[in-house]
Amino acid sequence: MKKICSLLLFVSVILFSQAQPVVNDSIPKEIKSVTKHSVVIDGKTINYTATAGALILRNEKDEPVALIGYTAYTKDGETDLTKRPVTFAYNGGPGSSSYWLHMGIIGPRKVVLNDPYTVPPAPYKIEDNNNSILDISDIVMIDPVGTGLSHAVGKAKDKDFWGVDQDIKEVSGFIKTFITQNDRWNSPKYILGESYGTLRSGGVVNYLQERMSIAVNGVILVSSILNYSTQIFTDGSDIPYITFLPTYAATAWYHNKIANKPADLTAFLKDARAFASGDYAAALMKGASISDAEQEAVLNKLTYFTGLSKDYLLKANMRVKEVQFLQELLREDHKVLGRIDSRYTGISQDLLSEYAQTDAQGDAISPAFTAVFMNYYYGELKMDKNYTYKTNAYGNEGFDWDWKHGNSEAGGMPNTAADLSESMSHNPNLKVLSLNGYYDFATAFFATEYDIAHMNIDKKLRPNIIFKYYEAGHMMYINPKEAGAFKNDVNSFIKETSKVK
Repeated sequence: MKKICSLLLFVSVILFSQAQPVVNDSIPKEIKSVTKHSVVIDGKTINYTATAGALILRNEKDEPVALIGYTAYTKDGETDLTKRPVTFAYNGGPGSSSYWLHMGIIGPRKVVLNDPYTVPPAPYKIEDNNNSILDISDIVMIDPVGTGLSHAVGKAKDKDFWGVDQDIKEVSGFIKTFITQNDRWNSPKYILGESYGTLRSGGVVNYLQERMSIAVNGVILVSSILNYSTQIFTDGSDIPYITFLPTYAATAWYHNKIANKPADLTAFLKDARAFASGDYAAALMKGASISDAEQEAVLNKLTYFTGLSKDYLLKANMRVKEVQFLQELLREDHKVLGRIDSRYTGISQDLLSEYAQTDAQGDAISPAFTAVFMNYYYGELKMDKNYTYKTNAYGNEGFDWDWKHGNSEAGGMPNTAADLSESMSHNPNLKVLSLNGYYDFATAFFATEYDIAHMNIDKKLRPNIIFKYYEAGHMMYINPKEAGAFKNDVNSFIKETSKVK
């Protein structure tokens, strides 16, 4: 009898062990730090739950491939999630975490800045963000692999996620996993990306729709670059010179380098657009065949709109790259302009330099953003300090982006405007909100207009794309006045497209 019992016990152990999933010690557990808070937005108190953590992303074979970090904010007391929108937000780079949008405009807490001037060293200040969209939508800030807490797990490597298409698949997979785990399949859904994050969004909205049957209500493009070929200066291509000219004009206007400066910036930029796409574009198209008389006429207008000398423009063959403009406009003042926001100025260390060697805006605000976020993340959100949050992926070993997208050739310029076009055609209810800063040299507003004007969509879908403009730069929301406008524009968009009353 004892032998029979022992045999049964042995068989039971074998069967039980076979029935259990194999535990791989190399696969970390999901991370969660849950805290309760409140914030006053537009005079109303919002009680909310903050979840800082990371979830497991699985591939098509249900194998764990990555731990993806995020910070989610959900309004307490919402029982009907079909009426509560959720917005997935991220920054760009590629290789940036989401802490810029997080602490600049989207989250319930924000860094206090001295826009448009340098923020003095610590101690820095943090305050409640009256311009957060938490009153109208729950928020999920996403940190792609190599940033935040995110990294590959199992057999996967970080480099497996570092590319246009790889990144689109990763972020789409995160969104699907999050809405599954948090019962948000039937909530109105929004994607908000900044900078490279807008190129990501063009791909993500299409990937979600075509591969995962997830239709989103709206896409919010903050300082967008859907097509790199219209904004990257390369030999033989004149398009970037045309698309950047209105940004040059706005910057020269701001720094009082326009002769007989007009009072109305909007009207002035309308004229700059007309010149850029008209006489200037025609002159560049002629190349060496342009006549002296026509070149002289164009040079005079170019001098007016850019604030640069005719002699400099002639030497540049009427083609000035953005980094050259940033160095040249205030050269005599010994200043260099910011690329992310040309309202910012820094000290020029080399007055003979052809190109701007630094970003004055980044120098002015980066330490404050980093310090405040880290203090907030490990303090107020109570994240375990044993987990290292990476603000960017640039220090990671082997970080190198694969720029191929779809059928594009290696080394080609990625373009997800085509992806967005397909999404809008297959989902005619999809709306797009494009937010643009006039003083943004990272993603020029006229280039965005060009990209969207050349999207292959039916004419009746054109009203589904809404443009908004701000007298600020790439991160238009760090300007206190424009932060309020940003919030109103985004809130109105979400209300309209989710039918939230």
